[in-house]
Amino acid sequence: MKDKSTSYLKAKSLPEHQVLEQTAQIIANRHLKGDVFTSPNATKEFLTYKLAQHEREVFAVLLLDNQHRLIEYNELFFGTIDAATVYPREVVKLALERNAAAVIFAHNHPSGQAEPSQADRRITSRLSDALALIDIRVLDHFVIGETPVSFAERGLI
Repeated sequence: MKDKSTSYLKAKSLPEHQVLEQTAQIIANRHLKGDVFTSPNATKEFLTYKLAQHEREVFAVLLLDNQHRLIEYNELFFGTIDAATVYPREVVKLALERNAAAVIFAHNHPSGQAEPSQADRRITSRLSDALALIDIRVLDHFVIGETPVSFAERGLI
C-alpha cells in the first residue's frame, strides 16, 4: 500500500510536460507490440501527448520499419510560434541512417488551429517526392492542435 501512495505522490509532483512525456511513452510501448501506428487515432493520441505542450512549432518524424513498428520518434526541426523550417535533405539522411521503410510526419500548431496551411501541403509534397526516390513511404502527416488533423484521412497524401 505504501508503494502505491508513494508513486501517486511522486506522479502528482511531476511537471505537466513530464507527465505528458510519460503518457506518450506508455502509448508508444503499447504500440510497439503490434502494428498500431497504422491506426490514425492511436497515432493522433501519441503525437498529441508528444507535441501539444510545445509553445513553438516542432516538426517530428516517426521512423517505421516495414511492419510499421516504431524505430524512432525524432523531433527534428524547431521553429517559432507560427513556422518551422524543414529541410528535406536532413529528413532523407535520418531515414536512411535509421533504415526506415516508412515515415509519418507531424508538427504542432501552437495556436491550436490544426488546419493544414499551403506551406504544410507544399513541404509534405516535397518530402514525399524526396523519400519516394529512395523507396521510403510517407504514410501520413499530422498537424497537432486542439483537434489533430491527418493528411491521409483528408486525402492529401
